[in-house]
Amino acid sequence: MNKFENILILTDFDGTFANDKGIITDDNIEMISYFTSHGGHFSVSTGRTFQGFHHYSDKYINAPVLLANGAMAYDYSKEEIVFCDGLEEEGRGAIKKILNEFPRIAVEMYPFNRTYAINLTDTSHRHFSSQGIEYDVVNSPDETSLPWAKVMLACGDTDPREVHKFMDEYIPEISYIKTTGEFIEVLARGVDKGSGLLKMAKVLNVNPKDAYAVGDGLNDMEMIVAASKGFVPENGNKDVLKVADYIVRSNNNGAIANVIEILDDIY
Repeated sequence: MNKFENILILTDFDGTFANDKGIITDDNIEMISYFTSHGGHFSVSTGRTFQGFHHYSDKYINAPVLLANGAMAYDYSKEEIVFCDGLEEEGRGAIKKILNEFPRIAVEMYPFNRTYAINLTDTSHRHFSSQGIEYDVVNSPDETSLPWAKVMLACGDTDPREVHKFMDEYIPEISYIKTTGEFIEVLARGVDKGSGLLKMAKVLNVNPKDAYAVGDGLNDMEMIVAASKGFVPENGNKDVLKVADYIVRSNNNGAIANVIEILDDIY
């Protein structure tokens, strides 16, 4: 049996796997090659959608990619969806309620391989453009296909705290991620990177005790906690660092290579 047989590493991309210039460095690639050549599963867990993730490479990814903060897993080698826990009619209804209460909010909806926008603003346009995403402008959620992997709300001059309060009180059927900026990310109830990690492990026949996670941001928190062991780069968010089992080198100094070095000692 290979040393890393049926062991899974899922890593956040921005700020964890990639360095601050967005580059996957050779030291990480070399150690990932060692890990996968000995039977390990390695992939990315990202908040980006299928439309916005352009970093797949079979040089370092050999398992499905977890997209939209845990809502969807996509196998790029087979070009097929592995699972999708997206927003269905409850999501459409939730967005209608939000728009009725806050009619100026910009809404970005992300079904698989399609993107729609309501109340398009310069902020949303830049958000799409920065990820190379094409989109259609619509007037109502009813004009879009379902399921949505996720929805992004760009609050603009609407106070995000008021939107949080409204969703907490009147839309318990969905989940959302609070951010420090004007964006709020809406997901299906119970969906996060932690639930996605455990579902991915099941798909790959990986025992949860052999499922590991690496991440630096608040949207990685559930994944770090759900994993058998959670690794956080030393320059990660201070609250995420508090729940880390291991603090590893920064994303600019081979964080993933450091993770595999630790696992190499464990196994």
